[in-house]
Amino acid sequence: MSAEDSCLPDRELDDAQREFARAVRAFAQEKLAPHARAIDEEGTFRRAMVHDLAAAGLLGGPIDPALGGGGWTPMQLALAHEEIGAVCGNARGFLAVQTGLVAQCIARFGTEAQRARWLPALCAGTAIGCFALTEEDAGSDVAALSCTAVEEAGGFALSGKKVWITNGGVADVAIVFATVDPARGRDGITAFLVPTDREGLARARMPGKELGHRGSDHATLTFTRYRAEADEVLGGIGAGFGVAMGGLAAGRLSVAAGAVGIHRAALAACVAFTTSRRQFGKPLAAFQMVQERLADMAVELHAARALVWRCARLRARGVEVPGDLAAAKLYATEAAARAADIAVQLHGSRGYSSAFPVERLLRDAAALRIYEGTTLIQKGIVARGLTGR
Repeated sequence: MSAEDSCLPDRELDDAQREFARAVRAFAQEKLAPHARAIDEEGTFRRAMVHDLAAAGLLGGPIDPALGGGGWTPMQLALAHEEIGAVCGNARGFLAVQTGLVAQCIARFGTEAQRARWLPALCAGTAIGCFALTEEDAGSDVAALSCTAVEEAGGFALSGKKVWITNGGVADVAIVFATVDPARGRDGITAFLVPTDREGLARARMPGKELGHRGSDHATLTFTRYRAEADEVLGGIGAGFGVAMGGLAAGRLSVAAGAVGIHRAALAACVAFTTSRRQFGKPLAAFQMVQERLADMAVELHAARALVWRCARLRARGVEVPGDLAAAKLYATEAAARAADIAVQLHGSRGYSSAFPVERLLRDAAALRIYEGTTLIQKGIVARGLTGR
């Protein structure tokens, strides 16, 4: 068994699941791996990736086949996003937004007309979606958002600024969250499903350079009396907070599974490197302190994967609660960050260079502790489930 094989989930899967995981793995190696380093170093969003993901049936994964999707089970989604995450964090991040935050939100909360208009295009990759929730003063505190939606003449005028919107600069459609009445707090938040080619929207790349996920598109969206029609409300007036939480829950399974992929890649790289690299007359893997770190990484990998799969099974049965997913996202992302940090240390000076993938894994893992709710927010969700507070 190779170093890579020892980190794979295959032994724990049934025949159909194993075949599915291997198919996604082969796709990732053929279509994504050759570009992963370049798009990170160049900081460029690769549009051809969208075509490749669509052609492989990955964009529409969990969506109803009648609307262009693959009808995946939650377990298939977890397996696919682990495989993608092990190879390219940018592709996995794109999938989390396109499929989890946007397509699954539309499938769950959209009208028949909204689903018919947008889901086939999102699944086919002919449309790119974004989830315009975060603001400069409203990140973890979603209810504090200040983007407004003023009702007028059978529609709404949206005004405000959104930041750190993944896919924002390249999206064709956006789910935009705004308040119809700031005094109502979360009960005033409303979601709008709107095209991005309409007057009143200005888009710009986020300033600075990201720590990780540098091949993703992160943008600011500024709305100035942007016209949203009445039939573009998603989920109902005042129901936007629930839409946002539903979208984040869908995206968290992808984030947690992607963290397992990063963790797996870090461990596989360490096993391969420490068994071939010799110091003091023997392989690094022969030293007990190195073995201890490899063992810790392996045990935490299995634990993280088990929590993610537990969520997938609970979701398939319709009995998942917020604390289940929060625990999986919390543990998997923190464990991946620890594994990537150890990987850099075990690789020594090589781990400090982009010639080896582990430094990119470390940078990408940092983002997963923030996306779709920070580590501290996940701890709060878990604790609230225990205490009711």
